[in-house]
Amino acid sequence: MLLQKKGFPEESELVLCTITNVQGHSVFARIEDYGTSGMIHISEVAPGRIRNIRDYVKEGKTVVCKVLRVNKERGHVDLSLRRVTESQRRSKIADIKQQQKAKKIVEYAAKKLDIEPDNAYKEVSDKLLKEYDSVFIGFMDVVENDASLEKLGVSKALAIEVEKVVRQRLKPETVEVRGTLMLSSTAPDGVEKVRAALKEAKIENIEMKYLGAGRFLLGTKASDYKSAEEILKRSSEKAITAIKKSGGLGDYKRKGE
Repeated sequence: MLLQKKGFPEESELVLCTITNVQGHSVFARIEDYGTSGMIHISEVAPGRIRNIRDYVKEGKTVVCKVLRVNKERGHVDLSLRRVTESQRRSKIADIKQQQKAKKIVEYAAKKLDIEPDNAYKEVSDKLLKEYDSVFIGFMDVVENDASLEKLGVSKALAIEVEKVVRQRLKPETVEVRGTLMLSSTAPDGVEKVRAALKEAKIENIEMKYLGAGRFLLGTKASDYKSAEEILKRSSEKAITAIKKSGGLGDYKRKGE
């Protein structure tokens, strides 16, 4: 189970959904993050013409959707399945797995202390979510920066036991993200201009590989997908800016888009 948030999701937010009802031109889903429901119009299920909606979705299937519109007065939430890129879906699933891992850590610590797991998780999550975007991120701060759960308001005995389990089970994580950079120049010294642009892209721990026809694979590793994608974005933007200043062309696409 996910830790459900209060209220309604924000527009453009990614949410985990379970398909509950498939009709001719619409799909209804339970938004697990909020414990509410939403609707996916057939035009937002997949790109192109859809002959049979059940070729794409079925009851009971778990999917990641993007929130398009929210009408709080009517309680309506419009969702999109087709507007979620592969990298966004992967990132959301990773977040969910992290949340589940954090919950198991607290449950294990609670059993060691002989206290109710749900009450323990509520106490920990209530305190950590005031400072962090997720309980897991707070736990990683314990591992990487020696953050104190007790100082965040968690009761001493529970804080000590949870920190002990956190340090046993969690290690600094790294994820890898890749994208394709396209550079071209018709100038007599076009090859040199492309090389100069690639030098601009060499920031932090960027890895490059020539794919042919002016295409280059960019890759990087970071502690989370958001950070990795930001590194690739800065790298590609530097290269594209450089090649355009010299009269060439440049473009970038993340893997999965």
